[in-house]
Amino acid sequence: MRAGTLSTFLLGTWLPAAVFAGLAVHDDSFTPDHVLRVTQAQVPTGCESRQDIVANGTSPGPAIHLLPGSTSWIRVYNDMGDQNLTMHWHGLAQRMAPFSDGTPQASQWPIPPGHFFDYEIFTEVEDAGSYYYHSHVGMQAMSCTGPLIVDDCGGSPHHYDDERIFFFEDSFLKTEQQMADGLMNTPFVPTGETHGILLNGKGVAVGQTATTGPPGGGRGFFGGGYSSPPGNAPGFRIGRRDTSTVDQVGGSDACTLPVIDVDPGKTYRFRFVGATGLSYLSVALQDHTNLTIVQVDGGEYNAPVSTDHIQLGTGQRFDVMFKTKTMEELAADGNKTTFFIQFQTLDRPTNYVGYGVLRYSTSSPVPASPSGQLIATPTDISGWMEYTFQPLYPDRNQAPTAAEVTRRITIDAEMKIDDASGRMVWELAHLSWTEYTYQSPMLVDIYQRGQEALPDYDAAMKNYGWDPKTLSFPAKIGEVLEIVFQNTGAQAGPIGRVQTHPFHAHSNHYYDIGSGEGQYDADANNAKLSSLGYTPMLRDTTMLYRYADTVNPGAVAGWRAWRIRVKDAGVWMVHCHILAHMMMGMQSVWVVGDAADIQKIPTELSAGYFTYGGNVYGNTTYHPSVYQYFNGTNKCGPA
Repeated sequence: MRAGTLSTFLLGTWLPAAVFAGLAVHDDSFTPDHVLRVTQAQVPTGCESRQDIVANGTSPGPAIHLLPGSTSWIRVYNDMGDQNLTMHWHGLAQRMAPFSDGTPQASQWPIPPGHFFDYEIFTEVEDAGSYYYHSHVGMQAMSCTGPLIVDDCGGSPHHYDDERIFFFEDSFLKTEQQMADGLMNTPFVPTGETHGILLNGKGVAVGQTATTGPPGGGRGFFGGGYSSPPGNAPGFRIGRRDTSTVDQVGGSDACTLPVIDVDPGKTYRFRFVGATGLSYLSVALQDHTNLTIVQVDGGEYNAPVSTDHIQLGTGQRFDVMFKTKTMEELAADGNKTTFFIQFQTLDRPTNYVGYGVLRYSTSSPVPASPSGQLIATPTDISGWMEYTFQPLYPDRNQAPTAAEVTRRITIDAEMKIDDASGRMVWELAHLSWTEYTYQSPMLVDIYQRGQEALPDYDAAMKNYGWDPKTLSFPAKIGEVLEIVFQNTGAQAGPIGRVQTHPFHAHSNHYYDIGSGEGQYDADANNAKLSSLGYTPMLRDTTMLYRYADTVNPGAVAGWRAWRIRVKDAGVWMVHCHILAHMMMGMQSVWVVGDAADIQKIPTELSAGYFTYGGNVYGNTTYHPSVYQYFNGTNKCGPA
């Protein structure tokens, strides 16, 4: 047994009122809405071969569609022989059943090898949008991941003929476990730079060259088959259905470029998902500059914003309305039917440029890789779309004003050498938290010990916002928090190197109030918001930029600020979404509310969640006893 991460170690709740809740045995009569079987497999990746952790045989796994305002059950099998597993539903607010957020040692014990866990997922009608699922154990999210779409309840605010998913992943030479072991080692072994960017599971690794591919093929339809017709009429997108070929990528040994197939003269909803574990991307389409962003990070629609390229950090999602060229426009362009999709990494020591193909006819062959960069896009990332996205429906927006803020928490992001272990670590507000910090999950501890397990609020106020005993950040229901992240120069050597961090919050989305260089000045930023007439939008992942390559060790380089209305009790996380930084401690656990707020399941019915491999985890010989919190809630009407 390896030590160090929950992938091998010992192999919150946020709820509205329950509806007909109770304990149930999920025996052979129970049919989950979706099933994910997670295994390790040697798969073709980037014109090479790599051992990935795959869901239903591929990476990315199948696109899961959820009905809004309803309850869904997703069964996740851990078919790996020697690693633990969880599944997190990235971006979905924590309105789901207890223990279903998928955060090991925060909200649940991980799923042991040879077992499965039934996740109960509840969505509100306003949750419609693009999300994704991924393991939250170790570095597994590098390949154990896939799209998660909450369909609109009826038509969306925008009409389109079909949709496509652009799902971006990093590919590395090392396996996830090798990377995790290196990061936890002394001396520290970095993951290195990405070996290639994958679009819908396909790409070209560094040192490889894609060749011409044959016509046909079904890879270009990932996520297709869903529309939003005029008049807000429910399209055939509404309702549950089994995963079909358009919802699962196909494996291929051919070293050809990834393809997105479209038809002329149609409007598409492009769902861009940043499922990378490291890379920040710039994405542009050859001879197509008409990208209209209509939604960011799922949930709240924004007033349409036009752009000619997308910048995408790990964990972020952008939904784009895209009109394809007409037959007449294609004819005027010499009957051209293939255009390159360019995606390049930014803000790294070594940047990668990769390509896909936007194809107007499946009878067209897939072109080989172009030589050299085709599309010139900005390389500076710190100013892209800042103070730009505003709500489509301002009257529904509840962004807190500066006057409503009850408490400000300033969190310095710091790289240091840990005095006790000699290891290189990341800290948030001088606290390094990893998935093996706790002996048992925080949520389990609160269920078992009640109020005694909660962080001391007064002690936290004197200690950078976190309680020294429980190593967690407390928050009270009704507070309005202003959380400020400050980027600092590394303190692990004489040079204060600065890195960019995509910060992600579990639970309800926050209102992003901007970013800037240097030290945060609340008065100056409030004046800027006022002068711009800017209404902040709900987000779940935004960037803490570096603004400079180096500063003095420990000096502040830049900031990012959020406001949050604290209303959903539970245990949830805030962390950088670069997987290596998470592994090295750039995570934090937040406890919202008191024990009575959090303990929504009667103690006598929740004991199966309290132990690793408890009776809520099924296997081939045992049916799990599961607490069904929502039990069939449906606010969207019949499918």
